[in-house]
Amino acid sequence: MTKPILVLGYGNPSRGDDALGPLLLDFVDRQFDLARIDLLTDFQLQIEYALDLQGRELVLFVDASVACSEAFDFAELQPARDNSYTSHAMSPAAVLQVYQSITGQFPPPSFLLSIQGLSFELGAGLSDEAADNLQQACQFAGRLLSHSAADAWRQALSQKHTVIC
Repeated sequence: MTKPILVLGYGNPSRGDDALGPLLLDFVDRQFDLARIDLLTDFQLQIEYALDLQGRELVLFVDASVACSEAFDFAELQPARDNSYTSHAMSPAAVLQVYQSITGQFPPPSFLLSIQGLSFELGAGLSDEAADNLQQACQFAGRLLSHSAADAWRQALSQKHTVIC
């Protein structure tokens, strides 16, 4: 049986602050009963993740970003074609577009939690600022995941920036 909520964290744990997405999934794994939540992690989004959206009520993508104006940003996503030339490093909006193309259905309500990262060097650890940002993002994600209705997540948009990083 498919769990209603999917949290997809992506980033490379060997590249400093790029580990923020997978680290937030570690928090969810430790703090939540996963009876209603599936966790998936990878270095980057790929076309195959479109199939993981089937049967979901809510989807949360989590990634590091250098474009955030604060510790983290939160936005609702809409399907959109990627301008990239490959299907291997995709945006969350492109994954939603693939889902819509292959199923003929609009994807489940999907959101992006972008956590501000500053240092992405190979072999580096998590920077102190990114660790603080992660803590704030974990608290926010905890509030989100305590609700399983899209309307509650949309209300959270007014509490954070709606800019997609």
